[in-house]
Amino acid sequence: MAKAKVLTAQADDFPRWYQDVLAKAELADNGPVRGTMVIRPYGYALWERMQAEVDLRIKACGAQNAYFPLFIPQSYLAREAEHVEGFSPELAVVTHAGGEELAEPIVVRPTSETVIGEYMAKWIQSYRDLPLLLNQWANVVRWELRPRLFLRTSEFLWQEGHTAHTTREDAAAYATRILREVYESFMVDVLAMPVIVGRKTAAERFAGAINTMTCEAVMRDGKALQMATSHELGTNFAQAFDITYLDDQGATQHCWTTSWGSTTRMIGGLVMGHGDDDGLLVPPRLASIQTVVLLVKDEDDAATPARRLTDELVGSGIRAVLDDKVAQSFGRRSTDWELKGVPLRVEVGPRDLAEGQVTLVRRDRGEKQAVPLSEAGSRAASLLDDIQHEMLAQATKARDAQTSEVASLDDAAEAAQSGVARLPWELVRGAAEARLAGRGVTVRCLQRADGSVPDDEDEDDLVAYVARAY
Repeated sequence: MAKAKVLTAQADDFPRWYQDVLAKAELADNGPVRGTMVIRPYGYALWERMQAEVDLRIKACGAQNAYFPLFIPQSYLAREAEHVEGFSPELAVVTHAGGEELAEPIVVRPTSETVIGEYMAKWIQSYRDLPLLLNQWANVVRWELRPRLFLRTSEFLWQEGHTAHTTREDAAAYATRILREVYESFMVDVLAMPVIVGRKTAAERFAGAINTMTCEAVMRDGKALQMATSHELGTNFAQAFDITYLDDQGATQHCWTTSWGSTTRMIGGLVMGHGDDDGLLVPPRLASIQTVVLLVKDEDDAATPARRLTDELVGSGIRAVLDDKVAQSFGRRSTDWELKGVPLRVEVGPRDLAEGQVTLVRRDRGEKQAVPLSEAGSRAASLLDDIQHEMLAQATKARDAQTSEVASLDDAAEAAQSGVARLPWELVRGAAEARLAGRGVTVRCLQRADGSVPDDEDEDDLVAYVARAY
């Protein structure tokens, strides 16, 4: 008998399917204030895995973690005109505290360029203090008019990096290093998501930046999702906050700064990039639970080998748990683990054990395979590697199938209704970009013909990727 579906089908209503997965997989719930969210333990465990992998890469690039205040004097934001103009509609401002009106309103952190710039100016004296490479893990508030869990919420979690350098070249090289060695590396090698890496147009770049680079992922409904960005800020913030240093000749120079960030939006990207009609699908390298050992029935002492196998898996470095809650039906528990996207199940029951075997079930294919109990640990490790590589291959195949080469603006707008369009930038630049935006289609990024990231949007023969976006 066919298994009853517990989720709306993607083809029937993709937004409803997304909300269903968040609820049924126990990832998140709406918070009490509009636009806020409660991240449930399973969802937060995924965020912790993301944090661990991204933080490892950030530190490998030489940055150190710090923490800066949630509250920022409003006057700080006013010092960088383009920055404050870009964020003004999203600001949450505190005007009263302790029962009194504040002498100066306080902005709840939307991003930290301003407050970190203030302290960079204090800490940097000479070229010997540079580069200064900082990162913080924090929450930020940007008031959203149309919130969606993980994708756009008024409060979200993120990491934001901020660095200061002696030259533009050094700042640009570091911003690119973060883009490639932190974000692209994590998204391809861990999330198994083949992101499109490129340069944002002037219309799409970060407020106050001279260059924004991005990692864009294509979701299963054909829309693009900005997964992470890395910005060159030039000397804009250095001039606004007097971030200077004495060079080796004793002359005062302004620093060149960068900022870069990734957020809990990546969880939304994980759901929409890999999920299917059975729920979430988590790549093994990311999964907080890589393998669940599922006790079918607690008969004939089946629980003992199930516990031993779980211990063996954990001892070999696999993140494994035992589900021995046999008071709940086996079918219901199997469905729940499928919804959560755990890459591999090991089903342990008295019937299989009587034959000296257990059953391995791949979440990505749904395939079942009986293996000797003595080989289950090694086979599980091998299958997890296979699943990781196959998920990236399948995601790459899907992205390429959703990407169309077009030669006109009208064709680009039409192709973007169901995927990503790729066309010459010269057809889009200027007023044409605004016309596309009026049709709900934006330029996600620019690349050179060979796929590399351009140094300037005025280079010849650039390619634009355009799409509808979250």
